[in-house]
Amino acid sequence: MNTLFDDLRPYHQSEIAPAMQRIADSEHFRAMSRFIFPGKEVEDIRRMVRSIRTTDEFQFQVMYCFNQSVLDQSVDQFTYDGLEHLDPDKCYLFVSNHRDIMLDSSLTQFMFRRNGFRTTEISFGSNLMSSQLVIDIGKSNKMYTVIRGGNIRDFYHNSMHLSGYIRYAVTEKKESVWIAQRNGRTKDGNDTTDQGIIKMFCMSDASDLLRSAEALNLTPLAISYQIEPCDMLKMRELYLSRNGKKYVKQPGEDMNSVLTGIMQPKGNIHISICKPIGRDELAAIAHAAPNEFHKRVAALIDRRIYQGYKLHADNYIAHDIRSGRDTCAVHYTPEQKAGFLTRYEHAVRHMPDGDMATLRSIYLGIYANPVDKSADAYFSINESG
Repeated sequence: MNTLFDDLRPYHQSEIAPAMQRIADSEHFRAMSRFIFPGKEVEDIRRMVRSIRTTDEFQFQVMYCFNQSVLDQSVDQFTYDGLEHLDPDKCYLFVSNHRDIMLDSSLTQFMFRRNGFRTTEISFGSNLMSSQLVIDIGKSNKMYTVIRGGNIRDFYHNSMHLSGYIRYAVTEKKESVWIAQRNGRTKDGNDTTDQGIIKMFCMSDASDLLRSAEALNLTPLAISYQIEPCDMLKMRELYLSRNGKKYVKQPGEDMNSVLTGIMQPKGNIHISICKPIGRDELAAIAHAAPNEFHKRVAALIDRRIYQGYKLHADNYIAHDIRSGRDTCAVHYTPEQKAGFLTRYEHAVRHMPDGDMATLRSIYLGIYANPVDKSADAYFSINESG
């Protein structure tokens, strides 16, 4: 058994049963049970959890039900496309835009399980490991650790270590992997892949960039929400960090974002699995210097994500309000616009001491920016084609 990545990997099967006992004994178990299994007796759920012995059992008996409960309680419609791009016998490195701390990856696993595909391993920031309960749930759900913080030397070491683990997972363990396109959620509606993450992918096999990238089966994934998860919290952070100010998170803020994302209404959600980045595309840029290669791979991923991103009525409404025109009015109804305006006004007035014009601009940008980015991707594709 490979022990090199014991500090990163999800739980082995032998570690699942003890984790289930700890979860069942948690002081938060009753509240979790009521959300995931409404109407069922808590002690029946506790016995079921204690009987779980494998990751597959945990994902099917608990996490699948968790996602179904989220959809039932806070989502109007959940849709997806692109499964035809995947070969069930292959493993992929899914590089996703990132809008919600938990649901982006969790709903992706739900989609895979519902359609008979193996679930993926999931990146799990060490900053989120706030308790043994969170660690047990995460690592029983195929989450691997992304170590945050440290100095420059630590960052390089952690990046190399993570790169090695991801390559090991995809090429040797034969597990697909999900990771966000950059560190942290998109706050302003502009989904952009950090070329540094492409560099990290290739660190574990840097002698041949074409071979290194091709072996990972890079596959962009786009998730879009009608109602942006934590939109008011994101607006607040953007407002407080404007003009280059450093935003300092408060204790428990990440967990508050997790819970807010789970509980708040989300309208419609769509996931698009984009076509994997092919060898020909990588070969066409393999001559470039390493930094340029990483940059161009990131651009390929961005183009795919915005090609697959589903624009909702709220995106078009915000775009028209910001532009002062009704060029996108065909994409929404007066009722949808009235609903958006109600949420919009409530959000900006939630910070009564803020500059209203700035708050309005930030909030509209969260929803409107994807319209412009998708248009840019469309013209880029057509010009190159």
